[in-house]
Amino acid sequence: MGEFLRLDGFRQREPGDGAPASQETVAYLGFDQSNLYVVFHCSDDPSKLRAHMAKREDFGNDDNVAIYLDTFRDQRRAYVFAVNPFGIQLDGIHTEGQGLDLSFDTLWYSDGRVTASGYVAWMSIPFKSLRFSSDDAQTWGFTLDRVIPRNNEVSFWPYVTNRDAGFANQFGILEGLQRISPGRNLQFIPYGIFTSARFLDPNIPAYGTKNEFRGGMDAKVVLQDAVTMDVALNPDFSQVESDQPQVTINQRFEVFFPEKRPFFIENAGYFRTPINLFFSRRIADPQFGLRFTGKAGPWSFGGIGIDDREPSAALAPPGSGPGPVNDCDPLDTSRAAIGVGRVQREFAGQSTAGFLASTRRAPTCSSGVFSGDTRLVLNQNWIFTGQLAGSQTHRTDGTNLTGLAAFAELGQFGRHFTSVTRYEDRSPDFRAELGFVSRVDIRQGEQYFSYYWRPKSGRLVSFGPNAFTVVNWNRAGRLQDWFVQYNWVLEFKKQTFLTLGGMEQFELFQGLDFRQHRGSVTFSTAWYTWLGMEAFFQMRSAVNYYPQAPLDPFLGKGTDGSIGVSLRPLPRFRFDQTYLYTRLGTRDGSTPPGFTPGTAIFNNHIVRSKVNYQFSKQLSLRAILDYNATLPNEQLTIFPREKRLNGDVLLTYLVNPGTALYIGYSDRTENQQLVAMGMPAINALRTTPGLAGSTGRQFFVKFSYLFRY
Repeated sequence: MGEFLRLDGFRQREPGDGAPASQETVAYLGFDQSNLYVVFHCSDDPSKLRAHMAKREDFGNDDNVAIYLDTFRDQRRAYVFAVNPFGIQLDGIHTEGQGLDLSFDTLWYSDGRVTASGYVAWMSIPFKSLRFSSDDAQTWGFTLDRVIPRNNEVSFWPYVTNRDAGFANQFGILEGLQRISPGRNLQFIPYGIFTSARFLDPNIPAYGTKNEFRGGMDAKVVLQDAVTMDVALNPDFSQVESDQPQVTINQRFEVFFPEKRPFFIENAGYFRTPINLFFSRRIADPQFGLRFTGKAGPWSFGGIGIDDREPSAALAPPGSGPGPVNDCDPLDTSRAAIGVGRVQREFAGQSTAGFLASTRRAPTCSSGVFSGDTRLVLNQNWIFTGQLAGSQTHRTDGTNLTGLAAFAELGQFGRHFTSVTRYEDRSPDFRAELGFVSRVDIRQGEQYFSYYWRPKSGRLVSFGPNAFTVVNWNRAGRLQDWFVQYNWVLEFKKQTFLTLGGMEQFELFQGLDFRQHRGSVTFSTAWYTWLGMEAFFQMRSAVNYYPQAPLDPFLGKGTDGSIGVSLRPLPRFRFDQTYLYTRLGTRDGSTPPGFTPGTAIFNNHIVRSKVNYQFSKQLSLRAILDYNATLPNEQLTIFPREKRLNGDVLLTYLVNPGTALYIGYSDRTENQQLVAMGMPAINALRTTPGLAGSTGRQFFVKFSYLFRY
């Protein structure tokens, strides 16, 4: 290993764009044939540092440092590797126009120490963990950053300004990387998972038990240094981490839950387009999967071939509101064959043009989508994004559908003023059964703008208004929706934000016109190292989308609130408490006959308590208690009375993203009770006012190990 390159003189992007960093940072870069090394020496008062011993990628609002590496120097995509003062890792990929994707995980090494004068952080990044060209002499783009959360401060070397809409085009140049290569790069991750479950089957109804062992393997092969092929045999699609709680009751459109399964999350940005045409949670239970992603000169490309043993389950995700249209036979249990292909060409600086195609074929139906898209960087502040897509669907009844969708967006981005103008058009017969397209038959225009003043001193970092307006017609020319949302935003130091907002809205639903309004306040802060908090409250008029027959949908009075508290009194301990409340009641002027204004239509309570103790970087113990109660007036809405209490305990030993041991136990209690009816006894389910007993218990052990050659 040769001499280290010394870098200092970091400058702020936030809050004072171009000002010297408030604390001195010195970084050192070096390399040998196998690794890139980065060392940060960060001066500071150690009593003011925010640092916690946390799970990987969960250091939250801590102080941290990072390096971004544009290994192809295409000014479009960059790896990011970050650590907090204890060396806890976070990695991801930044893509221009998409932002930072933290789903990327790879193997690298880090450490950190708090010192009398601040902290020191060290990184060792194997070249095997990166993709780059096979040239003998490499020239990469790079930048270093340091985050000081108590000051809302982000500083960079070299200087990166938010007066420019681009990010990777402002990187410095890292030269002198000669005769480096990932070398032979083969990766195998076999896994095994054993589960033992006892559950209440509502279809019989009766209690059943199931013991199951499932094993498989994920393999990765790097070809020509820049092309990656992933092969999955019976891939690991178990979801160790549960979804964050969201309100799903009385939702007109499907609720989005992000992907968490390992096979799909790496390099997911390769398949992302302005219209979300590939949403991998549409694939429920594959047996075999093949994926490749890569880059050659100005071209980037990717492909996925996979099957699905439960295609109907994927098309109608439970608990997420109304799902997409299912053109297949819901009783057909045959597997579906799925393919996705993507290619993109770079030109003229940071501009791109791309093509995506997908197909999903089952015995009773098939669908295909073809799409072209572009991102044109007109200058340092103006960016145009466009997409045109077509779909072909063969339905189970033998009929065929064809549809078109279009997207166009023109944005101006700067330090003070931002403006985005957007137009979307989707025909009634457009289908994207592998995508997340919540609505068709629209011609919709949108406009967003914001202006923020940025004081040069004081606790107020920025303040100003933003507004967002939407107007939507169907293809027949009938007005379907419009709304105007307006906010006043104040940002203070120590990551404290206050937003005051309002909205005026019109909505056409099932041929009925509804005029609505709302007012809201949002507050969040991390004022203290040991305490974080966020709160939201709004009052609104809202439609009861699912009234009890024979009532038509009608306008009610809604109240929504949420509060989240994160306590970290010790560096290794974290407690999170979340509460979400939604209420819809009758209101003056639209109360159904026989009811008085203020009568509850439903109340929904969601409570989550989460505790995590981090014994070391690798070992942690986590417990979650989730409570969800839907309390309806069954004369006014079709929702049944539901109460659920889920307990979840998980012991995690995570050596790296491929090598891990999980031991977990979960127990679900509901307001459902199994009772015997008649002679001879026939089991039946009875809904009870409160929690009646356990309806599902599961114990599991999951192990995976990374072999890397």
